[in-house]
Amino acid sequence: MSTDQPPPGQPPDDDPFLKKPQEPPPPSAGQPPPDGPPPDGPPSGPPPGSPYGSPYDNMPPPPPPYGSGYGGGYGGTDPLSGMPPLADSGRRILARLIDWLIIAIPLAIIGIPFDVYERATRDGSDFGDTVNSFNGGSQLVFQLITIVAYVAYDTVMGAKDGRTIGKKLMKLRVAMLNDGSTPPMSQSLLRAVVLWLPALICCACLWPLLLLILILVDKPYKQGLHDKAAKTVVVSVPQ
Repeated sequence: MSTDQPPPGQPPDDDPFLKKPQEPPPPSAGQPPPDGPPPDGPPSGPPPGSPYGSPYDNMPPPPPPYGSGYGGGYGGTDPLSGMPPLADSGRRILARLIDWLIIAIPLAIIGIPFDVYERATRDGSDFGDTVNSFNGGSQLVFQLITIVAYVAYDTVMGAKDGRTIGKKLMKLRVAMLNDGSTPPMSQSLLRAVVLWLPALICCACLWPLLLLILILVDKPYKQGLHDKAAKTVVVSVPQ
């Protein structure tokens, strides 16, 4: 019969937001292992009335590290057990607008050599019509630059720590649904492609609106199509 003590809970890897298991309480002095026979002689446990005695033995375990209230602790049936609470939809929208501006403003400057504004100045058409009116190579090159900029931004920032600049300002992060870890590069890329590619190619208005509606109505994880594809959620973080 082994008398080794149970190992303490393993700390998270490099991800400070990774869900953590509850550490088992250390066995009291003189207590036998759960599957062993009782020791000989009188018990050496705490005396009656001790603050560490039986009145506290049956208390429920402490809440998970991030106390989200979504389940019964690490290893429960709810994937969100032990994770921070889900992000507020309004803060998600603000974070996305910030990220969009961070990319859109440099792209507007880059578009000047491609004559992005020439047609708009001449006949009053809007920016979207101008982009779609490019001739041949200019249209293709600028569209590729735009796609790469948006997809690369979300992919790299998401795989780094789950937080774009907008999400950092709004105190949000992207997390894997199954364990709360930072998305790996493959999942971060998939999420970014589903998020941006349809909007940049053909559905500039319809696709963002569809994603927003799904985030607002999806239960229980508030996932857009990009979250469902990558198996991620967006959660709130302390800082």
